[in-house]
Amino acid sequence: MTLRTWLRRGAVSLAVVLVLGAGGAAWHVHGKLPVRSGEIQLQGLTAPVQVQYDNWGVPHIEARNEDDLYRALGYLHAQDRLFQMEMLRRLSRGELAEVLGPKLVETDRLFRTLGIRERADRAAAQVTAGALAQPGAMRALKAYLEGVNHYQATRPAPLEFEVLGIPKRPFTVADTMSVAGYLAYSFAAAFRTEPALTAIRDQLGPDYLRIFDLDWKTGGALRAEHPVAHAGQDPSWMSTMTQLAAVSDRAATLAGLPQFEGSNAWVVAGSRTASGKPLLAGDPHIAYSAPAVWWEAHLKTPQFELYGHHLALTPMALLGHNQHFGWSLTMFQNDDVDFVAEKVNPANANEVWAGGRWVAMSSRQEVIKVKGQPDQVITLRRSPHGPIVNDAIPGDKGTRPIAMWWAFLETDNPVLDAFYLMDRADTLEKARAAASLIHAPGLNIVWANTAGDIGWWAAARLPIRPDGVNPSFILDGGTGEADKLGFYPFEDNPHEENPSRGYIVSANFQPDGVRPVPGYYNLEERGRRLDGLLNQGKRWDLVNSQALQQDVQTDYGPKVLRPLVPLLRAAASGEEQPLVEALVRWNGSYRSDGLAPVLFVQLVNELLKATLKDELGEVQFENLRRTRALDHALPRLVEDASSPWWDNRATPQRETQADIVRQAWKAALAHLRQTLGPESESWRWGQVHTLTHEHPLGKQKPLDRLFNVGPLQVPGGHEVPNNFAQRGGDAPWSVVYGPSTRRLIDFARPLEALGVNPVGQSGVWPDAHYADQAELLALGQYRREWMSPADVQAHAEGRLVFKP
Repeated sequence: MTLRTWLRRGAVSLAVVLVLGAGGAAWHVHGKLPVRSGEIQLQGLTAPVQVQYDNWGVPHIEARNEDDLYRALGYLHAQDRLFQMEMLRRLSRGELAEVLGPKLVETDRLFRTLGIRERADRAAAQVTAGALAQPGAMRALKAYLEGVNHYQATRPAPLEFEVLGIPKRPFTVADTMSVAGYLAYSFAAAFRTEPALTAIRDQLGPDYLRIFDLDWKTGGALRAEHPVAHAGQDPSWMSTMTQLAAVSDRAATLAGLPQFEGSNAWVVAGSRTASGKPLLAGDPHIAYSAPAVWWEAHLKTPQFELYGHHLALTPMALLGHNQHFGWSLTMFQNDDVDFVAEKVNPANANEVWAGGRWVAMSSRQEVIKVKGQPDQVITLRRSPHGPIVNDAIPGDKGTRPIAMWWAFLETDNPVLDAFYLMDRADTLEKARAAASLIHAPGLNIVWANTAGDIGWWAAARLPIRPDGVNPSFILDGGTGEADKLGFYPFEDNPHEENPSRGYIVSANFQPDGVRPVPGYYNLEERGRRLDGLLNQGKRWDLVNSQALQQDVQTDYGPKVLRPLVPLLRAAASGEEQPLVEALVRWNGSYRSDGLAPVLFVQLVNELLKATLKDELGEVQFENLRRTRALDHALPRLVEDASSPWWDNRATPQRETQADIVRQAWKAALAHLRQTLGPESESWRWGQVHTLTHEHPLGKQKPLDRLFNVGPLQVPGGHEVPNNFAQRGGDAPWSVVYGPSTRRLIDFARPLEALGVNPVGQSGVWPDAHYADQAELLALGQYRREWMSPADVQAHAEGRLVFKP
């Protein structure tokens, strides 16, 4: 039975309940809502814990010690987000098919193959044995999980559990470790990018590869540019890697779980602010869903205080601040995954070449439970280079094994310890030490304190690869190019502390550093825009910083259009010339009332289809379109009229750039007229660029009307500072990721920080805080993150006491 069938049955069952017994159904649903007032007994407490809920559903938790604090935190987090916790652990551990049916078997196979479950179980066993860098972090985690499990054991199951038939099961340390693995995986662009680029290089040749931006830029993306060169590779991996990329792409979408995509963060020193103290801004870019990824809580003991943003099953805040310091993060985008085409021993198919000799691959069996069907037993292999990813594709054992070297599997990666320390890092030295414990995924930590210090650290364990190896391609296991020679020391990672320019900006572009850091970086135009505005002479405060976070302009569109303008003018009819001139005049702004962004995004879609799709095929084209490679390739393509991509292989004649631009222009206008109406006056960006926060149950009608939030019209777009990003494709466009929170903290008044949650604190429909912030985000508005006792008391809407 498929996922859609289970959702349809759940939808019908829920609809019947609602129709036959509206009163009883309302009572039933009401019994599942979060409890925010009264007294609750909580096992394991040593003293009462006081909780005040504010008007946005954020708990302000005050305990006498950390054990009690984190135990209460777990309970409160679970009552808002238990279904999210359940889905995230099942996805990361390859256990979705057990509750969602056979359609999720391919996703489970993928995650079992990645080795996340095995790595997490091993790490959890080490914790139990006491092999631990920071005992405080694991003690906090265990107390937190006890709180989560107490809630689950004593309260009714969420509505989603009933609809999907999910049994309750205690959460464990291994579950949290697995979630950390999923987060590391969600950053890894290599799954889609490396197979596509290798296919282009090996099947089409270097002339086709020329448009892709693959080399390190000396001085970082904001400072310089540089050209490229490559080596050949056996293409026998093609079918495996194409399928793997497709499965990888579907995995989180099927489960309705957010993936990490990019981010903005900057910090301005007191010399450049109106208050004379540092100002911190951050908006991590994450795929949208209901509920949102972050859950906020204000934690306080006599020795500790933090207003933090938490991920499901994680007691440590990954974003946070207090009256002394704060930080935000962005994705480093370093390439921490290498795919290795193994050389197999002709005399023994279980041996591969590694370290100058034939080495046997190890194997293990795992059982995937499937709802409504017998269990599936899978065999998973591992070479010295890492897990064999072919095992994610049934029946693929006969092809050349492809191993995956992944920093997450090859490092200690004490990320929970890192953020336990970061939650308490009030000095540069403490923040630097905490950042050094982040191994995978790579993160940029942007930090400030009230003493006036600012800093940024590109946090990751960066592997030492042999000279000349370009990890943008599948590597050859029969040579030494896949070997790792160790890891560079953390102090050599890109970083800045109190720079003389008086500010630091991090926006996923390739950073400056002492040596190349291969990666799949975002367009530098977003970072360049922020850098240029921050470098103006103005004094920064909470008001003009809001405008900066919501800036909707980029140089990228005008740069792409510049060489095309003569061709577009030649292609357009007389009545179409005003549309071309609208593009010529366009400054790259994605305002809601704009016509030019509608024309540009549709034109780019048609150009990419007309140039690349005939060579790549449907599947590989879609895989590549899900990467950042095309963002970098497009300006190079339009500048090169002689590029072989301009010829359409499906026709007998050889097309020119002018031919394809004409074809794309006509196709773009035809689609817009058919979809939006014949009059271009009605083609406005806000009408076609909308955001819907989709719940996993909202994939099936009529549940979408209950659980989904939206659609909401939003400005901004792909790779502008206000990064409400749409995927490539035809109009209208749905926003798929963007600011997962917007935070602004002036350390002259750190207790008056501003923020916003994309949907709401609660993941429990129809709770009052399920979607009470969705319009705030869409409208570019903020709310206060209450911290001072007076503010918390003034805005309290519930008082809960946990008792031993």
